[in-house]
Amino acid sequence: MSAAVPTDEIYERYLQKAIAEINELGDELARAGDELRVPVVGSGHPLADVFLLKHAPQPAEIQEGVAFFGRAGQAILKSLQRLRVDPLAVYGTNCLKFGTEDPVDAAAWLTRELHIVQPKLLVGMGEKATSFLNELRFPLSDPVSTDTTGVLQRFTPTIETLVTPDVDESLDDQAAKTRFWNALKALGPWWAEQPPY
Repeated sequence: MSAAVPTDEIYERYLQKAIAEINELGDELARAGDELRVPVVGSGHPLADVFLLKHAPQPAEIQEGVAFFGRAGQAILKSLQRLRVDPLAVYGTNCLKFGTEDPVDAAAWLTRELHIVQPKLLVGMGEKATSFLNELRFPLSDPVSTDTTGVLQRFTPTIETLVTPDVDESLDDQAAKTRFWNALKALGPWWAEQPPY
């Protein structure tokens, strides 16, 4: 009879697998690019509870090659702190990895990211990101309403969604910032209900 494997050891094995798969995806994206087209890879914890999804990378993200680099990332970090959400339990990415690629390629990459990370909550930022998510036809998924912001919706049996306005479009207008914040703040109570690790 074999001894039971401790839970933390099982988690560590899943984490190592997720890291390897995320790195493999990053390598594949790098091979799909060239000197002029550098991919913007996801950033954050590879087994995050919260998965942030924007539609396309902004210039600062393209320059650095990292999703949520720059103003949007700083705004999200401040918001997470206000909501008392651990930023180390968050992963962020864009639907489009180059901003110019064929949406079919981008859909395959995003589907792989979702399978790797296996989040509990996906935050769709803006109508374009949420519509792109719906077009994935992810296994066992329900369509996510792009009209309902700030309310938890079922995406799959294991993933809920929260739709917010596009963070990049919300940075320079106070009313837009307020709409973004009012939608995102539902993340705080959701996070507070999650069991600690």
